Amino acid sequence: MQAETSALGAKLTGAGIGGCEVALVAKKKLKQVDAQLEKQLEPPSSQEKPTRESELKSRAIILKLGGSAITIKDKPCTANQSVIENLAREIAEAKVQQLVLVHGGGSFGHPLAKEYAINEGLKHPSQIIGFSKTHDAMTVLNQLVVETLIRHNIPAVGIAPSSFVVTKLGRIEKMKVNIISKMLEMGFVPVLYGDAVLDTSRGFAILSGDQLIAKLAIVLGAERIILGVDVDGLCTSDPKSDPSARLIEHTNLNELKREHSWIDKAKVTDVTGGMYGKIIELIPAIEQRARTLIVNGTKQGTVRRALCNEKVKGTIIDRE
Repeated sequence: MQAETSALGAKLTGAGIGGCEVALVAKKKLKQVDAQLEKQLEPPSSQEKPTRESELKSRAIILKLGGSAITIKDKPCTANQSVIENLAREIAEAKVQQLVLVHGGGSFGHPLAKEYAINEGLKHPSQIIGFSKTHDAMTVLNQLVVETLIRHNIPAVGIAPSSFVVTKLGRIEKMKVNIISKMLEMGFVPVLYGDAVLDTSRGFAILSGDQLIAKLAIVLGAERIILGVDVDGLCTSDPKSDPSARLIEHTNLNELKREHSWIDKAKVTDVTGGMYGKIIELIPAIEQRARTLIVNGTKQGTVRRALCNEKVKGTIIDRE
C-alpha cells in the first residue's frame, strides 16, 4: 500500500500538483481501498438473508428411477426403452432447477450381483470378475439412460458411485459429494446408480441406489425425494399378487414402525431389499424432513406431476 501511495504521489507531482494536494489525494485513495476491504470482509449474517421461496428454489430434488420400472426384470440386461423415453420427456417438461437422478439396476445389475455374491464381500478370487461384470452392466444401463436424457435436451452426466464412494460393512463410510454440488450449481443433471463399490471391511459391497439417495438427500439438504417404481406406491400387501392390496396414500415414520407388515419384502433377484429395503434406507433422510413420494414411474404423466409438486397418485411419507 505504501508503494502504491508513493507511486501515486510521484505521478501527481509530475503532473504539477503540490505536496499538500498529493497527501489529500493519497488519503482519499486509502479510504476507498479500506471501504472495499470492509465490504469484502463483511460477515454473511449482516448481508441480506435469502427468502424462504429462494431457499426452496435452490434446494435439490432427488429422483430415483427404480430398476423394476426402467428394465424388464425377467430378461437379463434388457432395458424398458419406452418407459425410459417417456420418463426423459416428462423430466424435460418439468424443468426442475436442481435435479439429481439415481436409477436402480433391475435386470442389469441384480442378477450378476446375486450370481457372484458381491453383497457378501470378497471371499473367493472368482468374485473379482463378478465385481467387474456387475459394474460394467450398470454402466451400460447408465449410458442408455443418459443418452435418452440428452436426446431430450437434458444436460445429463453419468457418474459412477464407485469413483467417489467407499463403504464399510456395506454402509457408506466416505463420499466426496463436492463434484455433485458443483454440477448442480452449473446446471447439469448428475445421473448416478446402484453400483458395486469398494468396502474397507469386506473388500467390496453393493451400494444400493436407495442408500445413495438417502445420503445425498441429507448432504445436499434436498427438498424432496421421489421414487418412481412399477407400482402405484406403498400398499398393504403386494399389489402384483394380491388384488385386495390397498394403496397407502399418506403415512409417517411412526406409523411405518407400528405397521411394518405393510411393506412387502423383496422377491426374486433383488439384492437390495425391494420395497422394504427402500423404506429402511430412506428413514434417515425422512428424519431430516426430506418429504418422500413413491409413485408409479411406468404411468404417463406421473413423474412429471410429482416433479412439479402437483397432486398425483402415490404414497407420501413424512417424518411426523
